[in-house]
Amino acid sequence: MQRRILRQKNMITVTSGALITVGFLSLWAWSNVLVFEWALIIASILGVAPIAIQAYQALRVRVVSIDVLVTIAVLGAFLIRNFEESAIVTFLFLFGAFLEQRTLNKTRSAIKELTEMAPESALKQMEDGQFVEVDVEEVDVGDILLVKTGAKVPVDGRVLVGEASINEASITGESIPVAKGEGSPVFAGTILDNGTVQIVADRVGEDTTFGRIIELVEEAQDSKSEAERFIDRFSKYYTPAVLVLSFLVWLFSRHLELAITILVLGCPGALVIGVPVSNVAGIGNGARHGVLLKGSEVIGDFSRVDTMVFDKTGTLTVGNPSVAEKAYYGANHEQALAYLASVERESDHPLAKAVLEEIGDTEAYVVENTEVVKGGGIVATVDSHRVAVGNAALMERESVALSAEARADLARFEKNGNSLVLSAVDGELKIMMGVRDPIRPGVKEHLRRLRKLGVKNLVVLSGDNQGTVDVVSRELGLTEAYGHMLPEDKAAYIRRLIEEEGRIVAFVGDGVNDSPSLALAQIGIAMGGGTDVAIETSDVVLINSDFSRLPHALGLTKATARNMRQNILIAVGVVAVLLVSLIFSDWMNMSIGMLVHEGSILAVILNGMRLLRYKLPE
Repeated sequence: MQRRILRQKNMITVTSGALITVGFLSLWAWSNVLVFEWALIIASILGVAPIAIQAYQALRVRVVSIDVLVTIAVLGAFLIRNFEESAIVTFLFLFGAFLEQRTLNKTRSAIKELTEMAPESALKQMEDGQFVEVDVEEVDVGDILLVKTGAKVPVDGRVLVGEASINEASITGESIPVAKGEGSPVFAGTILDNGTVQIVADRVGEDTTFGRIIELVEEAQDSKSEAERFIDRFSKYYTPAVLVLSFLVWLFSRHLELAITILVLGCPGALVIGVPVSNVAGIGNGARHGVLLKGSEVIGDFSRVDTMVFDKTGTLTVGNPSVAEKAYYGANHEQALAYLASVERESDHPLAKAVLEEIGDTEAYVVENTEVVKGGGIVATVDSHRVAVGNAALMERESVALSAEARADLARFEKNGNSLVLSAVDGELKIMMGVRDPIRPGVKEHLRRLRKLGVKNLVVLSGDNQGTVDVVSRELGLTEAYGHMLPEDKAAYIRRLIEEEGRIVAFVGDGVNDSPSLALAQIGIAMGGGTDVAIETSDVVLINSDFSRLPHALGLTKATARNMRQNILIAVGVVAVLLVSLIFSDWMNMSIGMLVHEGSILAVILNGMRLLRYKLPE
């Protein structure tokens, strides 16, 4: 029965609110006192039921919670036939809990989704040399596995035979696939874009990098157990104090109505609704401005953040490589571009896609005698010409001479953090393109606003090479920048900031690889266009990956935290004045006390509603 009542708390709240509305309408519109009283009596009984159950459960573990005080106050209001107060107090208490619970919608589904993304099967080499599909649990260290185009790498290991391009976004977060050859390391959960390789298993099951991601998320979520609400902490002292005060008044005065009045006036209606209304108004403002805040605890922690750590790809950058710089050499550029486009159409590499997008529509030629050069690029015959497309190492292999101008361009492109695509025709360099993941528009200004809001340290962590990360850091004026970071490296860095340096850390990311850091940081902020796992693991979501919403989110949480403190001060202050006046003055009575009591509830609601109009100052 208790579980059934608690499961129906939301329905009870709605019913109680409807009965209160009916009661007051019947009194004001038709002066029907009977309907008014019975509607409030039924609303009080319904409303107090789940509160009384929670009070009983708290007392069983020797905790005098605010539920205990509310229950006693409602019973006292019944004794003195003040049904309005008993009904309104129970409704406000239940409605406040409903509003807060509605926003606390973080779930454990992140673990489930991560598990579903993990490889389930593998092509394992048997004793007769044939490859047979088996469950990934049947793979042991030292087994030889076959991975084909489009398949997930089932374990951590090394390439034995073959060459391939592997998308490691699930591990490093980087969108550009990595070329793999004999001896190259591979990671479970990554996807083979093209090629076929045989690998030897080095780490399997939970020991793989992907398995460690799942484990890190579990550990981080466990370490972030839900803190007690401020009201519950406050009630440890407040509730017993009001109970003792009421008992002492009755003991010395034998004035039962006065003692019950103390309980009724001492019931913190404004305190009950004040914090939730601030939270809900702040959360509502955030939702209208593209920011999803997952609960009151998030608001409190976020408002005190002093260090913000960013993933690079898809967070500070767009996450879609494009040609940022280009240079042409010699004559016949249009012809050279057509040759380059013809060769790049043969590739699924993201750099090729960026180059084709830059070139656009052009004449297509038949590509023959294609040779893929490991770690270099492609050499092919196009329109009877030998065309080489790749990096500087391929140009050297093809004996392509680079002029002083070309060498200067190459150095400049690399310094700017570009991945290079060079194209030579018959041994003569014709085209140089620099491809990079562009920084999101306006990010530099948004970071400046974060500093103005009190964020002292801005850090970028990335699986990309250190040179590229340094370029981004210099351009944006970040405090620190670290490249070559695997998920466990990022998580270890976050843990060190929190445990050793005592910082309050927010981590901003968008990928599966970011989920451990998102869960471990005091505040995890996910770009809304990122993976479902990152969004579920996070505390804050920027809808549509709009980075400009981040300063608004921080400013809003600071304003909401201030608003909560103001409401708490109003609620506690009014109750203190009421109780002191009731005991030590003659002018305070139940009617005046009720008027002030309800006025304080209205005051905290109106104060909280101010947050709906909040805008971050320019």
